[in-house]
Amino acid sequence: MARQRAFDREAALESALLAFWRHGYEATSVAELTAAMDIRPPSLYAAFGDKRRLFEEAVRRYQETYGAFTTRALAEEPTGRRAVERVLREAAAEYAHTDRPRGCLVITAAVNCGPESAEVEELLRGFREEAKAAIRRRIDEDAAAGRLPPGTDTAGLATFYASVIQGMSTQSRDGAAHEDLLAVATLAMSAYPVTGT
Repeated sequence: MARQRAFDREAALESALLAFWRHGYEATSVAELTAAMDIRPPSLYAAFGDKRRLFEEAVRRYQETYGAFTTRALAEEPTGRRAVERVLREAAAEYAHTDRPRGCLVITAAVNCGPESAEVEELLRGFREEAKAAIRRRIDEDAAAGRLPPGTDTAGLATFYASVIQGMSTQSRDGAAHEDLLAVATLAMSAYPVTGT
């Protein structure tokens, strides 16, 4: 009979997620991870593989928990405009939480990474590109339904909103309050074209 691990894997993963979110991928050492997770290095390697695989699992957990608001908003709202607005408003609330690291893990975790972390940067870039593509799909739906003026640059609009979200994450890391981020969201929505119908 295999011996059970002497730690709570889910709790350890949550602790690792928060460490990566707070400090970024490269700046978070294995020693810091094991201290945060309250385990020894052999347990980390046995349970998660290595630092990179632990990070990938932490990012998946982040997307299924703290970062899931984007997917929900894009899926649940009846129009692209309302979906984008909800993403921005919920980002303002989520990024400004004071009981956990600020901003978005997927946006901030690979800042200042060196060449040895290129694969991690590429992983996170891929997630950001997927999010931008999902925003564009909702905007394209508005265009197809005649809710946007003919000829609207939907790709440019999606890039604009992705940039706003990334900027909101950075502003929150710099201490912007919820109301400040909400003001950014409101201003950004004034750029969403309307047909006047």
